[in-house]
Amino acid sequence: MTRKVRWADMTGRQRAAAVVVAGVQFGLLAAALVDIARRDPAEINGSKLRWALICLVNFVGPVLYFARGRRRAS
Repeated sequence: MTRKVRWADMTGRQRAAAVVVAGVQFGLLAAALVDIARRDPAEINGSKLRWALICLVNFVGPVLYFARGRRRAS
């Protein structure tokens, strides 16, 4: 079993990396949720609620939404 790493035990570089990763994750989440809220339901593959819930899954949810959730313009 691995030891849990505490914030105080991290180096400055590790802390900076954690902040950047968290920022990217929350940025993707915010962008996906705003896009879902503003987009017409006909422009989304599936229900808005389902995609909003999927987006709550770390990086995978928002990336999956942007890759598969939006209908392509024809």
